[in-house]
Amino acid sequence: MKKSILISISTLVIETVITLLISWKLSIRFIELMFFIGIACSFFIFWFTSKGGAVSQYIDSQNSALTGIVQERDPLRFRIGPAFKASLLFLLIGLIFFILLVTNIIPPVK
Repeated sequence: MKKSILISISTLVIETVITLLISWKLSIRFIELMFFIGIACSFFIFWFTSKGGAVSQYIDSQNSALTGIVQERDPLRFRIGPAFKASLLFLLIGLIFFILLVTNIIPPVK
């Protein structure tokens, strides 16, 4: 249990630091970027924690063509771990802020 909490907190810290650095570099408010960074991080975590997807099948096909050994193909499997859950939490918080920005509840910077 402690390991999953540590992974979740470190994921949130890493995404926050990435968002802070990009917002500082582009001179954009932090809350304006949270949603988009959350989408990107969730996608990358999904990409690297899943197995048996299109890329895996492509690599297996190339290896089979080169070696002549046919490998068993795995269906797409994704493990929803603490890093993905934390990234989804960051994405949802960013979505709430994005909706508040779009509806002018949070005013634009003057």
